Amino acid sequence: MPARQPFTALCQTLARPRSFGRADLHVHTTCSDGVYLPAQVADLARRCGLSAVAITDHDTLAGIEAARQVAQGAVEVIAGVEITAEFHGREQHLLGYFVRLTDEPMRQALANLQTQREQRYNEMCARLASAGVRLDFRGQNNASSGRSLGRRQLARLLVEAGKAASIREAFQRWLSDRGRVNVPKACLPIARAIDLVRKAGGVAAWAHPSYDAGKDTLQSLCESGLQAVEVDFPSCRRSQGCRLRTWAKELGLAVTGGSDCHGPEAPLGGLGSYGVSHAELQALRELAGNAAGAGSTDRP
Repeated sequence: MPARQPFTALCQTLARPRSFGRADLHVHTTCSDGVYLPAQVADLARRCGLSAVAITDHDTLAGIEAARQVAQGAVEVIAGVEITAEFHGREQHLLGYFVRLTDEPMRQALANLQTQREQRYNEMCARLASAGVRLDFRGQNNASSGRSLGRRQLARLLVEAGKAASIREAFQRWLSDRGRVNVPKACLPIARAIDLVRKAGGVAAWAHPSYDAGKDTLQSLCESGLQAVEVDFPSCRRSQGCRLRTWAKELGLAVTGGSDCHGPEAPLGGLGSYGVSHAELQALRELAGNAAGAGSTDRP
């Protein structure tokens, strides 16, 4: 089979040793910048032998119900979200787990972020056109259904149009943070994001801390209400993971992990390639169970 093709990557994922009892708690779908439909994520998680998968699309909860309808209890689909946040002038991402889908403050905050993402997307489209790169954006820039738009969708369009050989090249040429068409994201203050997650009955976790993140930053986030930190993810070196686990234990935080899967393409992980044990998932579940409003009927 040809290397780097989606079907090849899917076969390679399914051929990996099964991880019964493990959970992948960081997965994206077509409701944000992933390639797999929510239903495909649920089916693939079952076929990979996962016990649970968290749908954590960027700034939207739109994919949860569709995934659950397909899962039919064969694999647990955890209601999650990855909120675009800011802390001390730097963009950070906050994972929320077991959130109530009906929580109105959460829904409104995410809807505002989706609108700002759509505006940003349209501006980047205009900048590409001004640079002489004309693409067919029809059907892409519509956040009314809860879809969350971003640079990865534009990168795929650039590849499909032959303007870049890969998503990596599209970012390097056009879409990186200092790229010629990039527009900065709208971000929530991370303390506000943590508060939203917790008041929605969820567990707030710091997503993929950078390698230079220190214990002082984790301590500050903990003081703002952070409950967990991601310690197993594609860019996490073994030494960093060990360090994060040590700090989490010292600060009384739970740990989480996941593939950050966006689809079969590199460089991110394939579904189920990173995650947490049953015991680690249970610790997160207990935190959610102790949260305000934990008795909501839309929690799995």
